[in-house]
Amino acid sequence: MNIALVFPPFYFEPMYNLPPLGLINLATALISTPHTVKIFDFPLDIRRKSLAMDKNIYTRCARHILDFSPDVAGFSVQCTTYPPAVNISRELKRLAPQLKIVFGGPNVSSIDELTLSRFPFIDAIVRGEGEIAFPELIGAFEGRISPGSVDGITFRASERIFRNPDRQLIENLDSLPAADYSFAPPFSEYRDVCGIGRSIAILEVGRGCPHRCVYCSQSVMWKRRARTFSTAKIIAEMKNLAQNFGAECFLLAFDQFTAKRSFAEKFCHGLIDAGLDHLPWYCISRLDTVDKDLLTLMRRAGCETMCYGIDSGSKKTLAFIHKDIDRDILFDRVRRTTEAGIVPTLSFVIGFPREERQDLEETLELTLRSAATGNTNVLVQMATILPGTELYKNYRHLLVREVDTYFSLGIEFDRGARLASDDRLIDSDPEIFSSFYNLPCPAGAFEQLNETASYFTVIAALYPRSFLLLSGKLGIPVTELFFDFLDSVAQREAKATGLASSPAIAKPGASKAGARRLSPRACLAHFEAFAGERLSGSEEVVREFLAELIRYETRLFRAGENGLAPSPFTIDPAGIHRDKPLRSTKVSIERFTYDIPSLILRFVCGQLPDTCPKRPVFLAFSRAPDATKVKEINEFGVDFLGLCDGKRSLGDIADQLYQKYGVQITRGEFAAECAQAAETLFGLELLAQGESPKS
Repeated sequence: MNIALVFPPFYFEPMYNLPPLGLINLATALISTPHTVKIFDFPLDIRRKSLAMDKNIYTRCARHILDFSPDVAGFSVQCTTYPPAVNISRELKRLAPQLKIVFGGPNVSSIDELTLSRFPFIDAIVRGEGEIAFPELIGAFEGRISPGSVDGITFRASERIFRNPDRQLIENLDSLPAADYSFAPPFSEYRDVCGIGRSIAILEVGRGCPHRCVYCSQSVMWKRRARTFSTAKIIAEMKNLAQNFGAECFLLAFDQFTAKRSFAEKFCHGLIDAGLDHLPWYCISRLDTVDKDLLTLMRRAGCETMCYGIDSGSKKTLAFIHKDIDRDILFDRVRRTTEAGIVPTLSFVIGFPREERQDLEETLELTLRSAATGNTNVLVQMATILPGTELYKNYRHLLVREVDTYFSLGIEFDRGARLASDDRLIDSDPEIFSSFYNLPCPAGAFEQLNETASYFTVIAALYPRSFLLLSGKLGIPVTELFFDFLDSVAQREAKATGLASSPAIAKPGASKAGARRLSPRACLAHFEAFAGERLSGSEEVVREFLAELIRYETRLFRAGENGLAPSPFTIDPAGIHRDKPLRSTKVSIERFTYDIPSLILRFVCGQLPDTCPKRPVFLAFSRAPDATKVKEINEFGVDFLGLCDGKRSLGDIADQLYQKYGVQITRGEFAAECAQAAETLFGLELLAQGESPKS
């Protein structure tokens, strides 16, 4: 038999595409059979520009699949890709009535009977793990076994729908063969078409989650159990993918990487012992399962970034979603993560059905305070209602369709808009396509919640400290100030373009009526003036130190945006009259009149400072490979760098600075101090490679 495994079309520019691991696992499970398997990765085809995004996209996908002459077409289905999978399947069945069509994935596993009753052209659903069930289902299609004997499937026969018993979870994940990535194009192709810096491989290290968050479908599908592959198998697979498939970094797929400390420690030590600690990797964790020692070990083993699900700043909301974690440990664990050299991503969710305005306010304030600790990423998303979850079971009768959340974007195939046929399909069945719907939330109107999810991260990325303090000084809640700023930006942008009002340009994710927008460019252009206007009646000292904090955060972003890591350089102290130091062009130096370093330190510690003492400070901003670096230097360092133009020798610089800084010592001693200063400034990455004169 010819078996087509289909990853439905999807395109969302902010996201990169990776090989479809679930389909690769299914293809690998069929290697020992006589069947011919081919994976159709339509998101990759869109990136390659070999599949056009227009009204005929689904017909072209179906015909491309049929060119393979398949006997079975299996679709990986979740959230956004559900409508494309349905429409392609309908077209396949119309063109090839004998073709067997199978769906699988977390979404459809919980609405299997509903899906088959609604769409008669789908023949079967594989629920949960498919590596054993899917090959057995193929055997049933061949007539070798009865479909009724295959646990974990729901199927259609004689115009009736049958639901077999659940399949027991695979106890020993090591019994599964390693994913055969020869079924997919090289990692480098995904890297290049997505415009990302490195070839990323998804590596499954475990399955399941023991927790019971109301919005999570994974814990439901895995029956609230967590299982892992052996560390030996995981490390062997990393080595194989790096050496034989060109993987340059790894996304470790498992919701609870650090849940079992002994597993995480064994994995990290194994990587170090195998000499694979140079390979960067990403994982998902919980704040209450890490500490300084474990984070330090993870960084040594190559962990570059990790995601923490914070979800909410409201204790009431955390109780509602069953998130039993102490938020009081947040700042300590985030600080320890960054101190270990790992960049944390902190994820927040808003818009739950019992969430009120104060709950939203507490979440947004915590988002800013988290971002204010420095060198973190924050995400804010609207709650997505997934089949099988407690949220779905208890509230699906309230579903309304108003705005598109993060997990319903990516199928805008009609000149940037969704196909009318997809919209009609989604409208026809809220229970099947619940991820495209919303639940009423007392915290705000859908459009406001959507604007918050879409744009509050811009504020958190650029001005978390300034926005927090501005809110506090004005006595205005963060939520209210945010919408005030959105209105102000719209007015300023409209004035700049000569329009009476800001145009309601629709975008994926905007409400049907259009919404206010906030780009990083607009935020940088208008926030300082906005803050100045709002503080016009405040004390001068408040206006001054907030203005300096805004300038600090602006410079922090600009340095990270435009800078590059300085070139390696070493100065020989013995050649002080020969070497010509050159100040790095990727470094900017700013003078502040308030003690900004102490202010930032208080934010890092999770505090919310009320004021800032005056103290002249010079700060140098430069870009390192993983973050913007800020270093305090003294006035001598500023004057020294000002003379480092690549033309003056160290001797010339020492001569010019001697009268101001060296009169109490000999010129020779001062020259030696200048040489040491050059070494120090190089170590701080504030000097770049200069030319030496010809001898």
